[in-house]
Amino acid sequence: MRHLVWDWNGTLFDDANATLAATNDVFAPFNITLTHERYLETFRRPLQDFYTDVLNRPVSNEEFLELDEVFHSAYRRHMLDCALTADATHAINTWAQTKQQQSLLSLWGHNELLPLVEHFGLTSRFVRIDGRRTARVDSKADPLRAHLSALNITADSVVMIGDSLDDAAAAKATGARCVLYTGGAHSPATLAQTGFPVATSLAAAIELALT
Repeated sequence: MRHLVWDWNGTLFDDANATLAATNDVFAPFNITLTHERYLETFRRPLQDFYTDVLNRPVSNEEFLELDEVFHSAYRRHMLDCALTADATHAINTWAQTKQQQSLLSLWGHNELLPLVEHFGLTSRFVRIDGRRTARVDSKADPLRAHLSALNITADSVVMIGDSLDDAAAAKATGARCVLYTGGAHSPATLAQTGFPVATSLAAAIELALT
């Protein structure tokens, strides 16, 4: 049996426009506006390094915390216009039909994630839902380890579906498989460099996860 771990932001939750808008709100005081293409080319974790790249100068820990607060405040406004990715429900249902379990792991705040997932009627579809429980997380690897430990499953039975290099890095760090979806944080070419299979839809991602 295989277990599927879904990512939320940029994968099941189609928030690419909200993320870009909030990011540009962060950089507006510096007269910087990122196009979608430039965002896909430059986004990376840790986020402090991403801000350093865009501003082309060092960003102190104190300044990063201020910028991060601007981002999250702006994102909470913009996300109100977001919906599920077009084929998210279909993809979740397709996996459920295989009688294999699925769970959700996100770096969005846990207490904000739960009501959002419930709003879309998806809570019961997952055997476990975990969001970020600390103020700052620079990598998904440790949260993934904790998620799998709580489920009492080993990484070699797991396939992840996510949209970012961080999802890929977490999978590699734990020994899980991964399928990367092109609707989120990075360009298809960037995702392909990880060596993991890349899908342009969640339906296609499920097909790859099942192979």
